[in-house]
Amino acid sequence: MTERRMDHSVSGDEHIPVLLQEVLTHLVGRAPTPEDPDGESEIFVDATFGRGGHSRKLLERLSAQGQLLGLDRDPEALAEARRLAERDPRFSFCQARFSELQDVLRDQRIDGVRGLLMDVGVSSPQLDRPERGFSFAAQGPLDMRMNPDEGLSAAEWLNQADEAEIAQVLWMYGEERQSRRIARAIVAARPLVTTLELADLVAQALPRPRGPQRKHPATRTFQAVRIFVNEESQELDKGLQQGFRSLAVGGRLAVISFHSLEDRKVKHAFRQFSLPPKMPRRLPVQHLDQEVQGRLIGGPMKPSLAELNANPRSRSATLRVIEKVR
Repeated sequence: MTERRMDHSVSGDEHIPVLLQEVLTHLVGRAPTPEDPDGESEIFVDATFGRGGHSRKLLERLSAQGQLLGLDRDPEALAEARRLAERDPRFSFCQARFSELQDVLRDQRIDGVRGLLMDVGVSSPQLDRPERGFSFAAQGPLDMRMNPDEGLSAAEWLNQADEAEIAQVLWMYGEERQSRRIARAIVAARPLVTTLELADLVAQALPRPRGPQRKHPATRTFQAVRIFVNEESQELDKGLQQGFRSLAVGGRLAVISFHSLEDRKVKHAFRQFSLPPKMPRRLPVQHLDQEVQGRLIGGPMKPSLAELNANPRSRSATLRVIEKVR
């Protein structure tokens, strides 16, 4: 997870931010808080800037005194972020992971965020560029790193990991039932170099599907390897904790996820934030509602039919929002 998301474009050149109206309504479309009546200290964070789809629309809703900080670990996001910063002085950018959020805010002397967006997963610009190695539908180097300057590529890891480790990753992060069969085939076919080599190998290793085939057989494998290589699961855990702690009272954290593993993490974290702390036994329980830190805003939100028709890639998106009350 982490931490790239679907800026989810229909094509590589047209970037369509997912669940945009819902994000704007729940992060910005509210009356100013008593502590911030004039909007002078409004500070928002787009922790997954991508190509700036959500950020540009957020800036349209902010007051003249508002500020928006964009974060992304992908170095290719930097060029678009610089262009946006040149056009709008209210925007600034820092190349960073979720796990570095609090350090960034401290360096920027930001104390108390009004709204924070995390749009996790892989982005359309990453998917649509074969040279990034994220897609099983196009030939490219088997890379999958969100920051190509960090860590092992997918090929480097797959070509050196043992069979048991590969199987465990495919099961844990892809929920792939045939994880052992696929891991065995990967080890037998090494070295792997390209995306299509891996995609074809997985397709050949799996039993023939019965009935209509809705997903490419390598979907779960690519998801699992990408999550592992980028440490997305750990990054999402840290981002949720640091993001909520960074909110001002009345501030909101909005998270868009794209598969069940991510959404379960978000749901669990939000539940913990919105429940009272465990009290020692045999002590009187009074005013527990005053100890609750967060308030869930509605239930999970899904794309509308109109959005699905305009952007089919949004079909698996889920938005959850929580507000800090203490």
